[in-house]
Amino acid sequence: MRKLLQNGLTMLAAAWLLGGCSHKDPDPDGLKSQCTIQGVEAPRWVCGLHHESTAYTGVGSAKIGALGFGFAREEALTNARADLARQASLELKSRLNNYYRSTGAAQEEAERVAEQVSQIAAEATIADSKQIAYWEHPDTKTIYVLVKADKKSVIQSLKKRLSNRLKSQKAAKAAMKALQSAE
Repeated sequence: MRKLLQNGLTMLAAAWLLGGCSHKDPDPDGLKSQCTIQGVEAPRWVCGLHHESTAYTGVGSAKIGALGFGFAREEALTNARADLARQASLELKSRLNNYYRSTGAAQEEAERVAEQVSQIAAEATIADSKQIAYWEHPDTKTIYVLVKADKKSVIQSLKKRLSNRLKSQKAAKAAMKALQSAE
């Protein structure tokens, strides 16, 4: 009996040691890294750590003040959509500039068209955006919102707006070709 107990304890100790050595890190790549806002753990997206390959995303925040929750939420949404529009505009403007450089277009015309496309892209992105997450800091009463807009939807909307708004048919065609690479 004593030998059986001793063998059982030995096997239990070995299993415990081996189990301890084979501990798997639940987050080996650090993908679930912490996001802390003024000492409070927050969702990762609040710190700008949410990215999607098929969508533009933006984060906005606003403090709940005397005008109340509704006003603060609208302010946070406006800030998030501005962030979203800035990202989309920069990406599309960059693609357009790269296209113009590769075709040898006149620099002045390329910059003018790229600026118009950037403005139209901002409008299209904002129109196609929607809120997908919300978080409120429990101590500061600051609200955070995450908005996103599907990239394909933005590109389709942008194409429609481009054909209606760009004065030069040549500029519109060049912009459309440049946007083909964005899809």
